[in-house]
Amino acid sequence: MFFTGLSGAGKSTIANVLLVKFLEAGGRPVTLLDGDIVRTNLSSELGFSREHRDINIRRIGFVASEITKNGGVAICAPIAPYESVRQDVREMIEDVGGYILVHVATPLEVCEERDVKGLYAKARAGLIDSFTGISDPYEVPENPDLVIDTTDITAEEAAQQVILHLEKEGFVGPR
Repeated sequence: MFFTGLSGAGKSTIANVLLVKFLEAGGRPVTLLDGDIVRTNLSSELGFSREHRDINIRRIGFVASEITKNGGVAICAPIAPYESVRQDVREMIEDVGGYILVHVATPLEVCEERDVKGLYAKARAGLIDSFTGISDPYEVPENPDLVIDTTDITAEEAAQQVILHLEKEGFVGPR
């Protein structure tokens, strides 16, 4: 499962709910590749240029493909703002297993309201360069497998939408 969306859209929150649900269900190893955690531990030397963002997303895709190839479940939750690299990751993972792209399509205004770190305000003040949604583009996915807007739903409800989609596609059995 590969979640994409603006900062504050709810990607990590939904991914964490799904992680718990899959761990409780058992059966397969599950790994969460959260954007912030990957940035800290796997891509700390990278900046936020388009080239560096693409390298970061390809790293996530590579790790997810290895997890998938070895029978595990990878839950990825980066911003992943560019369509071309998201497509590269889809192809990388589909070569070894299933892939579901979830666009967490929460509107920018809602993401800004949720911003506890104050990153959007800093970006609007010109203190952060190349901030996705403000001074750097977010390319809306052309063909997501699932679109979720978390404006008026809980993370549990959003996670349930993902699970229902996974059931419909035959990735998991009904609960």
